[in-house]
Amino acid sequence: MKNYIKILLILLFLPFVALAQEIDSTKVKEKLERPAFESATLIDNPTNVLFNKNTLEIQMAHRFGLINGGTQDLAGFWAPSNIRIGVSYAIHDRLTIGFGTTKFDLLQDFNWKVGIFNQTRSNSMPISVSYYGNFTVDARKDNEFYHIQDRYSFFNEIIIAKRFSPEVSLQLAPSISHYNKVTSTMGANDLIAIAFGGRFKVSPQTALIVDYTQPVTTFSQDNPKPGLSVGVEFSTSAHTFQLFATNYNGLVPQKNIMFNTNDFFKGDFLIGFNITRNYSF
Repeated sequence: MKNYIKILLILLFLPFVALAQEIDSTKVKEKLERPAFESATLIDNPTNVLFNKNTLEIQMAHRFGLINGGTQDLAGFWAPSNIRIGVSYAIHDRLTIGFGTTKFDLLQDFNWKVGIFNQTRSNSMPISVSYYGNFTVDARKDNEFYHIQDRYSFFNEIIIAKRFSPEVSLQLAPSISHYNKVTSTMGANDLIAIAFGGRFKVSPQTALIVDYTQPVTTFSQDNPKPGLSVGVEFSTSAHTFQLFATNYNGLVPQKNIMFNTNDFFKGDFLIGFNITRNYSF
């Protein structure tokens, strides 16, 4: 009798087991879409790209002087250049941490990026969403910093990206920048902005890229100019090279967004490039 009861119970639970297997099978078949961008950076803004666990990325960003800086500058190439060297490491498929050091203002930035949602090939999740943030220290020996906290700034951004096709990718990124110490004419320590970026592939390794950042917050005075960058990207499986014209000469997002005085359409732009190289362990 006990054996019949066992058999009956097994038969009763079989439909639930089959349903669970079917659900698991559906999950296995659900494939993620390829990243919308090749690099973790789109000219002056981070992208939604997160690398596989144990991937190390080496970053070098370079900005020459302004094109209209003077006859002795050779279109900015002889002018003082801003440089940032950084590293980032994927401690998880959805979490990357990094550090960078910048020449102008001796900025030392500690940054992180977290993957929230991933776009799927079936479009059940139509977009990718990531969060990027940093904490930056101004390391200059400047008497204007009366307190250590005056040297601190912060940046937080939500990155919404979509790969529409193998050729076209776009992203939208609202952000908030914060400086503990600002000029008295600004009247606020925080600035909200929104960035738009795009990439159009013209060959398997080459793409046209554009990046635009619009400040939303307005200050009493000294309102920053929007940022505009256009260029070309060359990529392989392990490295990316971006060459572009931009009116941003800072290499930390909040520095560009809150203090940019260059107007792209009045000729205040410069030539810059970014180089990244990935190593998998």
